Amino acid sequence: MGKIMLLDCTLRDGAYITESNFGTPVIRGLISKLQDAHVDIIECGWLKNADHKDGSSFFHIPSDIEPYHTDKSSKILYCAMIDWDRYDTDVLPQNNGKGIDAVRVVFPHGKHREGIEVGRRIKEKGYQVLFQAANTLAYSDDELVELARDMNEFKPVSLSVVDTFGAMFFDDLDRITKILNDNLDEEISIGFHSHNNQQLAFALSIHFVESMKDKRTIIVDATLSGMGRGAGNATTELVASYLNRKQHGSYDMNAIMDAIDTYMQRFHEEYTWGYSTAYFIAGLYQCHVNNIAYLLTNHRTNARDMRNVIESLSAEERRKYDYDLLEQKFLENQSRIVDDDAVISSLRDTVKDRKVLLLAPGKTASVEYEKIRKFIKEENPVVIEVNAVNKLYDCDYIFFTNTVRYEYAKGAYPETFGGMRKILLSCIKTNAEDGEMVINYNLVIKRGWEHFDNSMILCLRLMKKLNATDVYIAGFDGFKTKYNESYADENLPTLNPDNKWEELNEEIKEMYREFHDSVVGSMSISFLTESIYEIQ
Repeated sequence: MGKIMLLDCTLRDGAYITESNFGTPVIRGLISKLQDAHVDIIECGWLKNADHKDGSSFFHIPSDIEPYHTDKSSKILYCAMIDWDRYDTDVLPQNNGKGIDAVRVVFPHGKHREGIEVGRRIKEKGYQVLFQAANTLAYSDDELVELARDMNEFKPVSLSVVDTFGAMFFDDLDRITKILNDNLDEEISIGFHSHNNQQLAFALSIHFVESMKDKRTIIVDATLSGMGRGAGNATTELVASYLNRKQHGSYDMNAIMDAIDTYMQRFHEEYTWGYSTAYFIAGLYQCHVNNIAYLLTNHRTNARDMRNVIESLSAEERRKYDYDLLEQKFLENQSRIVDDDAVISSLRDTVKDRKVLLLAPGKTASVEYEKIRKFIKEENPVVIEVNAVNKLYDCDYIFFTNTVRYEYAKGAYPETFGGMRKILLSCIKTNAEDGEMVINYNLVIKRGWEHFDNSMILCLRLMKKLNATDVYIAGFDGFKTKYNESYADENLPTLNPDNKWEELNEEIKEMYREFHDSVVGSMSISFLTESIYEIQ
């Protein structure tokens, strides 16, 4: 019977979240608390081809790690990770036993022999070597046998199975571990590193332990609070608790809880990681998380469109990240060219020589009902609701810019929605149903801002295309710190996943000012309700 070992890689995997900037007190504190908890292996960070900066978990050489050890324990294995092709092992000094004991080498599918050669140079300098086979799910049965045989010749401390894209199910893990166990020398430990894209990281870790514990020494990777890029990892606290309760573990849960309470809370407040629908899509398609992050950050892509974009990539393209290609695929998905000449002509006739009232979703659209209603009664404008239904008003049209708001309105207000005339961008659909008018997405977008698809700005651009001359705005208030404080309908889905409301407000101000300046002399814009965007 082998041994079950817990490896905490918070300072290494969490570096993706903090850009390695944990701060000196945190790095020291986490290592100290993990020591107090009797964690078997502590991964202190990365070795990189750059000088170490205080407070970073990117180190250049092992001696950079020494100041962060409060009291290095002989019962714990301390290691750092390197990318097989991103660290110059020539600068690695002989192991003096003070900084780290081991180096973990990660290599991609198809590069295990190159990874082993890197490991050989590290081993010659007196360090123990652990290997991580990234994207192990991509290995065929024959490739796994070949991997095991080559590892037998080298004899590392361990070889870890890595669920890089969080795409594994139990049978996938069973297939891989059975082949490795049957072909790998008994003295080589087998490890497992999970990602939580399908909320299976902890369950898979338990399954790994249950199926492998009687066969050889095994290593389970985890991070405090599951901290890690994208969907994150199995959590150290859950794995340690399970091992204590079910596998005769002796980890100090108080020390682990202290580490979380003392050092992890501020990262939760400042950064986001963990399961989300977007990262589920990464797991579903075995897709590199950088592709998901790009679509979220640059386009605030909803789940349906994200799935369509990722699905349009080949299997090989999904496992890498080519931002130019991703942008091309995104635009192809959004553009969906339609013949909108007749629609534009009809709408121009509608707004010609009339005032236009644009009703945005902000709270003032409801709070200032009497004022707005009086304006409508006296001026008889063309009333267009923007990306949200407001049941207080009878509008002429409702303008939708994205699928999320369209589907919400359809489900939340079926009777009202059914009776409305709808103007849709072609990113929502290309074939209009009864009461719908579809215009080209590219007609109203203008790039150059992160949140270039703000619905009111898009609607104003449409008004320009329709030659509207006298436009009034209500409910274009500006965002509060909590999105449901901003909307007349508190259940309206948010379209700002990063919750950076002040930055969003500033960017909308900039976009509005740019639009305002472009229509001086051709379009008059007036605000019926208070707005932070109004130009004084």
